[in-house]
Parts: sequence; C-alpha cells; structure tokens
Amino acid sequence: MMKYMLYIVLVLTALSFNTPSMAADGFIDGLEDVPVMEGLQQLPNDAISFGNEESRLVEAILVSDNLKFAKVEKFYKDTLPQMGWIFQGKKNNHLLFYRDRESLEIIKLESKPLKIRITAKSKN
Repeated sequence: MMKYMLYIVLVLTALSFNTPSMAADGFIDGLEDVPVMEGLQQLPNDAISFGNEESRLVEAILVSDNLKFAKVEKFYKDTLPQMGWIFQGKKNNHLLFYRDRESLEIIKLESKPLKIRITAKSKN
C-alpha cells in the first residue's frame, strides 16, 4: 500500500512540472479539469470565464505552430474520459463531450497555425 502511495506522489509531482507551452498549472485557465496539451499555448487575452455555483461558461483559445488537429483530437479523446468527460461524437472539426450537467466543445478554428476553441458550459 505504501509503495503505491509513493508511486502516486511521484507521478503527481512529475505531472506538476510545467513546460513553456502549458498554462501556469498545466490546465486551461478557468477549467481546472481540462489540461493544456503539450505543444499548445493558451491565448490569455482571448479567454472568457464567468459563472456561479449553479452554472458556468468558460471559453479558451489555444494555438500551436506545429500540431495538427488529429493529434489534438486524439489527446483529448484519450485524456478527458479520465477526468469524467464522456465523448459524444465528432462532426467535422467539432468534438463534443458531456459530464454531469456540463458540455465541453473543442472546435478547430484554423489549421495553419492551428487554432482551437475549447468551451465548457452548464446545461440547464
């Protein structure tokens, strides 16, 4: 048991180290449960975040000079379910996830350079 706890602490410590391409804490500002994929950078001046205990709306723009949307899609389809998000499907360049009473959309806005918008909002 102690061995596993030490392992978990080491993994969490390793994950807490940031690279220049990640947000300050490795997650999207305002979305503490949606990581910034390595190679993407969040544009801080394009973020929208407001809400209260009952609902929220958070929108972030992320960019990359060298990633393709297919890699971003794979990363979030593999990663978000570990955080409780359920993949609902893809239409064109629009990914949709649900969790509890929230939806999360990832939309490719531009290809070169890659520009995506991630929006989380409460469902009423």
